[in-house]
Amino acid sequence: MWWSDGTQWRPAVSPDGFWRWDGRSWVPAQGVAPTTGGGGTGTALIVTILAGGGILLLVVLFTMLMLYEMGSQMTNVFSNVAAALASTPSP
Repeated sequence: MWWSDGTQWRPAVSPDGFWRWDGRSWVPAQGVAPTTGGGGTGTALIVTILAGGGILLLVVLFTMLMLYEMGSQMTNVFSNVAAALASTPSP
């Protein structure tokens, strides 16, 4: 729940969860469970780390597959470049 003081929106429940704003003053909150410090933060952090790790793993696997598939072609390109540089007369 949120309320506006005319300049910005503010939460209608205090950060500790024990008070709520009734439009005129803060009154004791009834039926509102107090928030615990970082209730779901750990789970969100773990999910974020796992998602990032999964994406990184996919990128690594894709790169390895492309290097495997194109390895001989890249070897040929580098050999051609080296041969062309070796055959160029030096000044």
